[in-house]
Amino acid sequence: MFLVTMSGFILKPSTMRQLCFQCIAARHCTRSLTQQNVISHRRLCSSTKSDAENQTKHDTETAESLLFNAGAFDIKDPQEFTDSEHSSEEEILYKDHIPTTLFQKSLLAVGSACMSLYDPYRADMIATLGETTGPFALRNIQQKMLADPEGRQILQEQPRINSSTVDMKYLAELPKGTFGREYIDFMTRNNITADSRTNVQFVDDPKLSYVMQRYREVHDLHHTLLGMPTTMLGEIAVKWFEMIQTGLPMCALGAVFGPLRLRSASKYEKLVRMYLPWAIRNATSARFLLNVYYEKRWEQSYEELRQELGLITFDEKKSYI
Repeated sequence: MFLVTMSGFILKPSTMRQLCFQCIAARHCTRSLTQQNVISHRRLCSSTKSDAENQTKHDTETAESLLFNAGAFDIKDPQEFTDSEHSSEEEILYKDHIPTTLFQKSLLAVGSACMSLYDPYRADMIATLGETTGPFALRNIQQKMLADPEGRQILQEQPRINSSTVDMKYLAELPKGTFGREYIDFMTRNNITADSRTNVQFVDDPKLSYVMQRYREVHDLHHTLLGMPTTMLGEIAVKWFEMIQTGLPMCALGAVFGPLRLRSASKYEKLVRMYLPWAIRNATSARFLLNVYYEKRWEQSYEELRQELGLITFDEKKSYI
């Protein structure tokens, strides 16, 4: 949130009050910048008396004005914020939810998009971009899932994929060639953990928030089924596949601008001649992957599952144009 961040720079870090406001201003947009956080900060500030407090009073009042005028909080009067500290609780729709206005979502979307382009490995920025730009696509995904028996069961039961819900040790002990074993081998090979996927925060609908969470948690399963590594070429190919299947704007951003990160002409040529045609063909002919209840498929043959889903094996020696 650029205006809020700008307000942080006008403060002189000489008192506890000023440091508290800097903490509010500089806090990353994907963190829980809720009204309750700020209330706690202001209480801490008011309890801290400094000899320099009178000297910095003007600075802090200016910072408060900038914070609220920038639309950081849905409060018309800063004093009302302190007096009505529980007023935002009615807007909390699910655990980890952070209510935001359209203006705030726009700022978050622009900022996270810029940071994602600058550093495509910033998972927090990519997550924020997906949540703030994805409501329309998430509704379409939800409709596709509701129209499929397996997808409908997923929405009803809302399974999660992490180390507390999936027995990773069991998957590692499955025979080679099973889907579960292929998945855990992929995660180990690429030094990835299922717990690295952050919880959804900015989607203002509990049902759609789960759809986004599900997409986020099965992304590595898509990599596994498509046989794509976590290299830049592999990520771009998966993003093209997911963009076509889901319509999520964050996937489109990665698919369109990801190739700019390629450092050599040979890799770009491979992308155009092989990876992209293969990803497009796969995405348009395969079953909708978010309709697969993966937790019930761990023991299934990896190749059998791929055939069932209509996935085409990638061959680097083959041209797909």
